Amino acid sequence: MTDKKSATADIAVEKELEGVPEHMKDQTPEATDTADAKIAALEEAIAAAQQDVLYAQAETQNVRRRMEKEAQDARAYAATGFARDVLSVSDNLSRALEAIPAEMRDSEAMKPLVIGLEATGRELDSVFSKNGITRIAAMGMPLDPNQHQAMVEIPSADAAPGTIIAEMQAGYMIKDRLLRPALVGVAKAVE
Repeated sequence: MTDKKSATADIAVEKELEGVPEHMKDQTPEATDTADAKIAALEEAIAAAQQDVLYAQAETQNVRRRMEKEAQDARAYAATGFARDVLSVSDNLSRALEAIPAEMRDSEAMKPLVIGLEATGRELDSVFSKNGITRIAAMGMPLDPNQHQAMVEIPSADAAPGTIIAEMQAGYMIKDRLLRPALVGVAKAVE
């Protein structure tokens, strides 16, 4: 019976050793434990390296996205400085048109000048529009410190306190950014 058990045990060991290289079949349990530890350490190192590669790929992707956004913003807002400078030209043109009295506007001698100034103003507005520059609404609106700069408080019985009742200088946005705040006068309660 012992021979039968021994033969069965030998068959079981042979089945376990199928697929194992010959030079590894004769190793002692201590050598097997050392090999298992080395394999585990190598598997941990591989897992850590894979994780590092994933982090590096994610960081590269984040840097690429950031660079694309910065380039897109640079293209979208490249004209900001120039637009601020041109706004003063537009302001002066508007002041010039407002300064012309009604009787001079109707005069045959001044009519071509007025028509030319008005055409220039319309052209400036068109150029602003093409470049995403829009005028900020102010009159009759509640004061918005993100778009308006209050210059003076004006006592008023007709308007609610905090409502804009005077505009000293128009404000503008370039796309979704403030280019210049509107300089305004705000209503306050009459004492």
